[in-house]
Amino acid sequence: MDDITINSHLQALKGLSSSAPAGSPDKEPGGPSFADTLAQSLEKVNDLQKEADQAITEFASGETGNIHETMIAVNKADLAFRLTMQVRNKIVEAYNEVLRMQV
Repeated sequence: MDDITINSHLQALKGLSSSAPAGSPDKEPGGPSFADTLAQSLEKVNDLQKEADQAITEFASGETGNIHETMIAVNKADLAFRLTMQVRNKIVEAYNEVLRMQV
């Protein structure tokens, strides 16, 4: 995913957190909202992806010869992305289950 797409998703999530009513029962006083937590997590995943890209670029250009650091950065980014995809899948699954509920 490119930075423009990720940034637009993050802005949408930040908009969700500000649209909730002040006295909503699902928001604990003093605690971050779900949308804020999700946005922060996506920012961290995006930062790991950028670090991995930078490490690959530095290794490919010969600025660093440390393949171990490069592979660690790539594996961290991969693991974070896979975890994010699993969380997304669970959220979509829960959403679909709510849609199937009969009222």
